[in-house]
Amino acid sequence: MEKILLKNGVKLIYEYRKGSLTSFCIGFDAGALREENFNLGVAHALEHMLFKGTYTKTEKEINELCDKLFGFNNAMTNFPYAIYYGTSLSSDFNEAFSLYSDIILNAKLSEEGFQEEINVILQELKEWKEDFYQFCEDELLYNCFKNRRIKDIIIGTEESVKAITLEELKEYYKKYYCADNCVISVVTSLSKEEVVQRVQNNFKDLKSGSATRSKICYETNKLGIFTKGAKGLEGAKIQYCFDISFLSQEEIECLNAFSMFFGEGVSSVLYDYIRTKEGLAYDVFTKVKNEKGIKLFTINVSTSKDRVDRVLNIIDSKLNDLEKCIEEYYVSTDVLIKRLKLKRELSIERSIQLAKELCTYEIMYNNADILFKGIYEIQPMSWEIIKNTVYKILKNRTIQIIK
Repeated sequence: MEKILLKNGVKLIYEYRKGSLTSFCIGFDAGALREENFNLGVAHALEHMLFKGTYTKTEKEINELCDKLFGFNNAMTNFPYAIYYGTSLSSDFNEAFSLYSDIILNAKLSEEGFQEEINVILQELKEWKEDFYQFCEDELLYNCFKNRRIKDIIIGTEESVKAITLEELKEYYKKYYCADNCVISVVTSLSKEEVVQRVQNNFKDLKSGSATRSKICYETNKLGIFTKGAKGLEGAKIQYCFDISFLSQEEIECLNAFSMFFGEGVSSVLYDYIRTKEGLAYDVFTKVKNEKGIKLFTINVSTSKDRVDRVLNIIDSKLNDLEKCIEEYYVSTDVLIKRLKLKRELSIERSIQLAKELCTYEIMYNNADILFKGIYEIQPMSWEIIKNTVYKILKNRTIQIIK
């Protein structure tokens, strides 16, 4: 991996990979975390509007070219970033990258199609709430926090989305879509010189901006159990949430290892107890969410309404007596680290995923190298250190139940 800083401040990450495909990702530190003094959802709405047309191409022409040039392409707004990415034949890279550059840099942002796209987002909001796992998480975060941006969903509320104006989109675009706020990653067998030349040609006129990167707000999650009904849900969803924003990077790695032991895989503690032995749930897993602005450890279970209490009792008993739990299900930390490395290696097997990760890691941590260090340079750890890390977060426990 090589990192190149263009004269105007754009960061380019070049990663060589054999093959006939080229994947790239163009990203900005312009996700939902940056919506202070803007209506919630403006970052996501802008992502939608960029594809409505440029000064040289209509929306129809953009769509036709995307189908012609890309095997896969997409865009996404998350809390810490907004990214635009795709995979083309290497022989089509110049044209494919130029198309996305035009979409991002020369967006027309006209009244034409604006209200229609707002209506599309409002429909997306309705469908978002129909995903019960997502609904459970949304309710959990809303009940967990008072000030964190993640307490409200990325795409905004019905009220905030309806309040978004075209002028507001233009203001957000001007403020955050600037050179010193931009990271581009390219995974390809093309030469570095060819890639640098193409990126330089397309992005050389992007100006540096005055984007304010205020410190991300973190706060301790509100403790308690919250329950809400959901029309149309036959079963029940359970999510536990623990704040991990105060952990060091070394402690995060310890927590990742613990997650492998406790809730990832069919031999994990929770899977064995809740599904294999008791048959209480089909889906049970844990997840470490270390993204900028999120920083949470979660436990997720899908069960039936009459089994919620039994599931809660099992999870709580295992968390409350970790010593006994670790003794009963003992696994060497070397094995956990090996599994962690394997999982991460698999996650970037596809070039498009690697391009996305390199870009977003650079945006979130200002260091894309962390991605590879997390595969090849995980330091040895002991169970004592892992336990000490887990004990730090267990007292701050929030539980959301949807049934």
